[in-house]
Amino acid sequence: MIRLVCLPLALFFSASSLQAQFELPGNSAASRARMVSEAKTIAAGSSFSVALQFEHPAGWHSYYRNSGGIEQGLVVDWKLPEGFTAGPVQWPVPTVKDGYFGKSFIHEDSPVFLTEIKAPAGLQPGQTVTLSAHAAWQICKESCLNEEASFTLDLTTGEELVKDPAEAEVFAAARASQPAAAEGWSFEATREGGDILLRVVPAGGYDGEPADFVPDQPFVKSASSGGSIRREGDAWLIRLPGATENAIGGEIAQGDEFSGVLTGARPVAVPMVRIAAAEPEPLPLAGYLRVLGGMFLGGLILNLMPCVFPVIGLKIMGFVQQAGAERRKVVLHGLVFTLGVLVSFLVLSGILFAVRQASGGGNQIGWGYQLEDPRVVLALMLLMFLLALNMFGVFEIGASATSVGGTLLSKQGFGGSFFSGVLATVVATPCSAPFLGAAIGAAIALPPVRFFASFMAMGLGLALPYLVLSAFPKLIDFLPRPGAWMESFKQAMSFLLFATAGYLLWVYAGQIGLENLLGPIFGLSAIAVAAWVYGRWNLPHRKTSTRMMARIAVVLFAVAGLLLAKPPQTSALKWEPWSEARVEALLEEGRPVYIDFTAQWCATCQLNKKRAYTPEVIALMKEKRVVALRADKTVRDPAIDAALQRLGRSAIPVNVLLAPGREPLILPELLSPEAVKEALQSL
Repeated sequence: MIRLVCLPLALFFSASSLQAQFELPGNSAASRARMVSEAKTIAAGSSFSVALQFEHPAGWHSYYRNSGGIEQGLVVDWKLPEGFTAGPVQWPVPTVKDGYFGKSFIHEDSPVFLTEIKAPAGLQPGQTVTLSAHAAWQICKESCLNEEASFTLDLTTGEELVKDPAEAEVFAAARASQPAAAEGWSFEATREGGDILLRVVPAGGYDGEPADFVPDQPFVKSASSGGSIRREGDAWLIRLPGATENAIGGEIAQGDEFSGVLTGARPVAVPMVRIAAAEPEPLPLAGYLRVLGGMFLGGLILNLMPCVFPVIGLKIMGFVQQAGAERRKVVLHGLVFTLGVLVSFLVLSGILFAVRQASGGGNQIGWGYQLEDPRVVLALMLLMFLLALNMFGVFEIGASATSVGGTLLSKQGFGGSFFSGVLATVVATPCSAPFLGAAIGAAIALPPVRFFASFMAMGLGLALPYLVLSAFPKLIDFLPRPGAWMESFKQAMSFLLFATAGYLLWVYAGQIGLENLLGPIFGLSAIAVAAWVYGRWNLPHRKTSTRMMARIAVVLFAVAGLLLAKPPQTSALKWEPWSEARVEALLEEGRPVYIDFTAQWCATCQLNKKRAYTPEVIALMKEKRVVALRADKTVRDPAIDAALQRLGRSAIPVNVLLAPGREPLILPELLSPEAVKEALQSL
């Protein structure tokens, strides 16, 4: 691998009223650069362009905004008078070059980079304003050099903007070197495995053919890097490989939109295109039949719940009494009862479907895709956990349902049987919530017809005993007697739900990161305390004051648990794994390095992560071009122990800032944002 050689350059610059330039005497490998304004005189509210013009040494090149590797493209830091604003750098069309680690996107010879400056509306004529800029870039040939320069432009103000005719050719050539705008074009992008498929429909009258696609973002590779470009009717289909690691193994942040340049005889700038999720594969018929079977079995098991099972025999005997023991009428009562159950499940599933559509689910959700959202996983995990606690007996819901048998018996006629089916569903819901929660998780991603059919299967499972016993009432004698076995059965079923909640916690940990799992674990504990308080002190025989205090405690513990368990805010700070080789490579490039020596079992380490890395700290790290490395001691690593010994430390947490030519700066053990910012500002 080519080592990146950091060479401090003593750059000279001179300034005139319109331009600044520099050259390193005696070094043929140094670039020449000048900054020049398009305008001789600027006016209030006017916009004008400033050009940064390079002349690279023979055989050397600089890099596009996305170099294709780890090389640095041009970065310009403006210091402007109050009210002035600078737009983004306008890049010439890059050249695609074969490099040691794949394709590189470069600028050779004498590229010119434009920036649009806008003057404030209150600018007064007859003044002199000074624009200052500091530019940094990298040039490479057999090795690489870091270069930088500072520029100043002194401009006069007048009643109107006056361009400088002496520089007109420079700006005309600069604009000609840029890609054309894609006016009237359409772009669509989708993911396909690790690749991105870009569909381009050019505007009418465009007769060129693209040679390549150069991306502006590093997580997308060019079409010539293992991708393809092919014509399909009036459109081009461009396959772009994805990238997750750079040339030295560093992680590349992924995005959901990208832009770039279609190169060729007529280069075109591709604006930012959002990557749509590929149409998900439908659940195969065999898989769907398993879902139907599971839903049906879940509905059947509902009948074994203590608040449902005692009602079955009573209700069937009620059918027999109303029908006068006429078998045909008994069966009709059973069918009408089943209809009431199915209608109830249809209403319930309709409500769930409406919620799904309102939340943006629609038909774009693929099978299992709902578990990609940590909020959905958290909701399902909390549901399964609470219902497991309920089934185990920590607290009870629907305790009054055992009296419903008498209510159902009091109904008369087919209307009464229908309403009894509705009531049976309502009665079953509190006791059957675990199975209902599982049903929601299973059916939420199904297309509409399959979604509703799944809930109908569950309703049929609940109604099946009534149908069978309506046809054969004598089978009631063979039903087991309600008793203590039902409570044991219910508690045994709770362990299945605890296992499901544990599985969802494992999925959740993968989404939020293992370092953030401590909060959800404490959150589940707080919610369990809330359930225990509710089940022990919020009971009818307790005093009103006791029940009120219990409810307050339930709310406090539940809210605290939810706040602890919720997904953490996504941090913009990206950590790379620590290694001595990575530290040395970064320092040779001139990059400062921030190392966090940490471990999962270190409570202080976890506290530091929660409080120290604020958005202001992260922004300062980006400004100082600091690379954050994490040395994880969760599992013993002799290399990390050796690094700590060299720093004179034997215990963690240790946070250290390294920079070329400086002694390591070790931060306080208990980190604060102020301490980290103070260390960064010393760079």
